[in-house]
Amino acid sequence: MKWRIRINLLLIFVCIFTSVFSWMWVRKTLANEVKELQPVEIKEYEGEKLSSSKTGFRENSIRGAQYVKKENYQLEIAGLVKSPLTYTCDEVLTYDQYKKVVTLNCVEGWSATVLWEGVLVRDVIANAGVLPQAKVVIFYAYDGYSTSFPLEYILDNDIIMAHKMNGIALRPERGFPFALIAEEKWGYKWIKWITKIELSDDVDYQGYWESRGYANTGDLDKSFLD
Repeated sequence: MKWRIRINLLLIFVCIFTSVFSWMWVRKTLANEVKELQPVEIKEYEGEKLSSSKTGFRENSIRGAQYVKKENYQLEIAGLVKSPLTYTCDEVLTYDQYKKVVTLNCVEGWSATVLWEGVLVRDVIANAGVLPQAKVVIFYAYDGYSTSFPLEYILDNDIIMAHKMNGIALRPERGFPFALIAEEKWGYKWIKWITKIELSDDVDYQGYWESRGYANTGDLDKSFLD
């Protein structure tokens, strides 16, 4: 009889000890969990002051800010390629990430200096297999906008398709989910809300503003008027 009592007491002790240990483990685990906070936009990078994503720009898109849902987004790579591709937003983000400070200069006379982060356009189009006859890269946007560049410009430079600015995700008015950071080009070449990249042999292609008298090259050291 006594041994049964002892066994029961032992079982009770084990249960209590196990419960207390489990509670302490759960409490410690919860305490050690990293709680994610909303990212804060940085104002300076390596000693250089950055323009605010809210107040550092003027809204001059042809149809206003576009609100693209990430879950519905697709990026098409088409034209003179061996294998046309269609990416989701997350698939684009699997490419190597790069960041650098680049200043956007608008023909209206204002500028904005930002730390951009994203993927290289040349990486995104490489898997499609660019055909030898391709000479031009044409970008199309969600709002119907378009612009183009010589293929060499895309391949020979680290041209970013950005999804972040100043450490936070692009705002809808800044081009979410992807905007082109067209270095050394006037602002009208910085296409936002990119939905399609076409490889073409049409060296005379004219985008939205180019067909309205703006220079096709868009070089920053030259007049933006053709």
